[in-house]
Amino acid sequence: MMKVNITVNGAATEGDVEPRTLLVHYIREHLNLTGTNIGCDTSSCGACTVHLNGEAVKSCTILAVQADGTKIDTIEGLSKDGVMHPMQQAFMENHGLQCGYCTPGMVMAAIGLLNENPNPSEQDVRLGLEGNLCRCTGYHNIVKSVLAAAGKK
Repeated sequence: MMKVNITVNGAATEGDVEPRTLLVHYIREHLNLTGTNIGCDTSSCGACTVHLNGEAVKSCTILAVQADGTKIDTIEGLSKDGVMHPMQQAFMENHGLQCGYCTPGMVMAAIGLLNENPNPSEQDVRLGLEGNLCRCTGYHNIVKSVLAAAGKK
């Protein structure tokens, strides 16, 4: 077992993990933050996207021990005092979800995209989210949601 110290959603956490434990499993099983979903364990779907030191990453590609000493933000940490993050609000208002399974990862990836490019075109959004899969929608309302969050209704 190895000890990890990770700040998650602003709170310091400490845990003992097997060296092979993926960050997504640490988040879900050790911290009980189940908004970060496991979709494929191969980095193909993006359902497990979180922010690691401010950068959107797929948590199924990182070992928990690699995240030792880092700052992680998950979907649970976005809303503040009961107020949704603007991206969450945009997804709700623009019907950017259906079953909701991919939504946490999609929202986290979209925030990462806007952090890098606050004024994206529709094509920029489509390219920026190509690593996140949704099996329910045609992506139109997801793109519309991201553009709305960027102030481009």
